[in-house]
Amino acid sequence: MSTTTVTKTSAGTSGAPAPGAARPVRTDADGRVGLRANLRHIGALARRNALQIKQDPESMFDAVLMPIIFILLFVYVFGGAIAGKGNNDAYVNYVAPGLMAMMGMNIAMAVGVGINDDFKKGVMDRFRTMPIARSSVLIAKIVVEIGRMLIATAILLGMSFLLGLTIHTSVLHLLAAIGLSMVFGASLMWIFILLGLSLKTAQAVQGMAMLVLMPLQFGSSIFAPTTTMPGWLETFTDYNPLSNLADAARNLINGGAVAHSVWMTLGWSLVITLVTAPLAVAKFRKKT
Repeated sequence: MSTTTVTKTSAGTSGAPAPGAARPVRTDADGRVGLRANLRHIGALARRNALQIKQDPESMFDAVLMPIIFILLFVYVFGGAIAGKGNNDAYVNYVAPGLMAMMGMNIAMAVGVGINDDFKKGVMDRFRTMPIARSSVLIAKIVVEIGRMLIATAILLGMSFLLGLTIHTSVLHLLAAIGLSMVFGASLMWIFILLGLSLKTAQAVQGMAMLVLMPLQFGSSIFAPTTTMPGWLETFTDYNPLSNLADAARNLINGGAVAHSVWMTLGWSLVITLVTAPLAVAKFRKKT
């Protein structure tokens, strides 16, 4: 496939770029940005998003405080009722892996709100005038949010260890559980990016996100065994991707069969990404 090079030149110059001009962007013959340039753009945009967080540390409050509040709340408020009084240590080993799945979903919601807010400020309009791949803007958002998700997960696990979490397998199994949570969380971000691009206000994005989050979170095995639920709800939890992720992470940490829940989680992640990522990129191109 033939390629062309798009070079920004100074006014009245038809040859080499002027000193200090932007680096040439290598594109395919049909105008698409090449892979190397795309990766470079993703890196630059991810750095821009990370610098925004550095300038606004308050944007990290949800990633830092939410895991602490959730683990303390569920262990000390609900742990005794679910696992029995005095069995808080056992409940930590049950709920902490499930909360890893919940962290990913809550962080993913923030991506949609951020995208919507960036459009309101005109930031995305400036990006769309630049000779960069449209997907690079969205992928850079996801890269930075995965970093926030890792921080939230590290804080969650740190608090869980203080409360009595024990790894019954190995560190490699723990890392596999974290990696699986990151993969699934990244796929969910495409859903919330699509919501952020489709709805008019950040409040609408948050409201719609809560309608999605609440049934999936509480109709799952994150907080309690599903065997205590009514039959129809137990059937729902069997197909709930959050239950699959929670079970996979729980068995990777505590020991147990993991193949089915791991493959189900990876399958859900792949399907969600393949369906929503192209829709989100197309919506980003057309959004006015």
